[in-house]
Order: sequence, then C-alpha cells, then structure tokens
Amino acid sequence: MVISATIERYLIQHRVDYELIPHPTTYSSHDTAKAAHIADDHIAKAVIVKDEQGYAMVVIPASHWLKLEALQQEVDRDFVLAAESDATKLFPDCAPGAIPPLGPAYDLETFMDERLASLANVYFEAGDHEDLVHVNGDAFHTLLKGVRHGHFSHDD
Repeated sequence: MVISATIERYLIQHRVDYELIPHPTTYSSHDTAKAAHIADDHIAKAVIVKDEQGYAMVVIPASHWLKLEALQQEVDRDFVLAAESDATKLFPDCAPGAIPPLGPAYDLETFMDERLASLANVYFEAGDHEDLVHVNGDAFHTLLKGVRHGHFSHDD
C-alpha cells in the first residue's frame, strides 16, 4: 500500500483518521470504483485547470464530468483544462493520473462540487493506481475547509 507523502502528512497534520483500500491496478475512476466495490459517486476525483492566475483543482464525484463553463461563470475566470504534463509537475509524489483531490495539501486553489457535500463516506486516490484513501464525510470537509463550493459537474 502506497500513499503520497504529501497526502499522508496532510492527513496527519489535520488529525484525520483514514483507511487505505487496496485494489487491482486501474487507470480510470470508473474502473477503480468497480475494482474496489465502491459506488463511483462516492469517489472524489481531481480535475486540474489553469488560467492566467495559475493552476487550480476542481474536486468532483468520479461519476461526473467537469462542467468547465459552469466553473468559469461561477468564479468569473477563463479556465482551461491543464495538460497531463502540468499535473506531473504539480504532483511530483503521485503517479500520472492518480491525483488526490486535496488541492490545499499542494498549495493549489481548490473548488469543490456540491454533490460531495452530503456524503457520509468519501474515497479518493492515494497517489498511485492501486490504493484509495477512505475518510468519513466530516473528515473530508475538514481537509477541504475554506475551499469554494459550487455546482461544477454533470453526469452526462
């Protein structure tokens, strides 16, 4: 079981109890949910965007897609999706495509979709393609305290 050093420090710093859930190697949120036997709307995923002010993270349910136009309108910024190579630089202790949705741990401005607000349990990438972190909903909100909430995703 592997967890990103940054995420482990962040969890400890915030005194959050967590559980690592190992699963067979996967490369998509949907496949991860199936492999771990977890509903994909309980997995929080990170989408990296950028604009002239820099990079930001949008945290949405794995069952949904980022609604870039809604994000742009709600925060009045001209975000575009960041390239995979950008994410690799921003998250050096994570495997490409296995970004934990805890932007504040990496000093990234973060936005959280409201669909995650009422979950009792939240799962997210540990930084590799073989482990999920499980925390309760209150702990997840503690980890993302102060981030802006909004409706940034759709399930189509």
